[in-house]
Amino acid sequence: MGKVSVDVLSILTGCPLFNGLDQDELSMILSGVSHQMKALAKGELIALAGEEVFFLHIIIRGSVKGEMVDFAGKVIKIEDIASPRPLAPAFLFGKQNRYPVNIIANEKTELISISRDSFLRMMQNSELILRNFVDNVSSRGQFLSGKIKFLSFSTIKGKLAQYLLDLSGKLDSDRLMLPLSQSRLSELFGVARPSVGRAISEMNRDGIIRTEGKQVVLLDKAKLSALLK
Repeated sequence: MGKVSVDVLSILTGCPLFNGLDQDELSMILSGVSHQMKALAKGELIALAGEEVFFLHIIIRGSVKGEMVDFAGKVIKIEDIASPRPLAPAFLFGKQNRYPVNIIANEKTELISISRDSFLRMMQNSELILRNFVDNVSSRGQFLSGKIKFLSFSTIKGKLAQYLLDLSGKLDSDRLMLPLSQSRLSELFGVARPSVGRAISEMNRDGIIRTEGKQVVLLDKAKLSALLK
């Protein structure tokens, strides 16, 4: 147990699971449950795919990445997770409550870990935490559904087209500023960096997009959508 510092409480109130709670309310709730702080070095393995989930881990500082390895040994990054988000909350309960991916620290990272039984008591004692948990698990299910759809595209151009169309929809614009470098995109797509650069060059040549540094203009959405088929 132990008292949670004011700095940590301030961060935790920004966690989706504790949305709507103030620091005093959260401090009171945490004072009655088992929890511990853990510091991790860059590159340190937090959880291995297939391990049972015994704790709810919440990132206090830093960030981690979820990666999976296919049968050919190729590493595919699923996503980056930054403070103050929880790790794998959808796998905390259920018959198959095991980590679906390897989780690795991107940088120096701090976590607060709450045992599964303790978090269950927190939800029993707070309808707000229970509602937040259900909302979070539902949102994660929707994200993973989209991720599966994205990974189903066999070509790099198909993956790139899906990424650009999703980004265009979120920004409501055909003029996009890419938040990721080609190197990060290659990690996301699970391919070599030159392959991403080549696909972008070919889509420029075919008049589908126009790149201006990190800015991308969608010139022909119909052709872009055709790459998804």
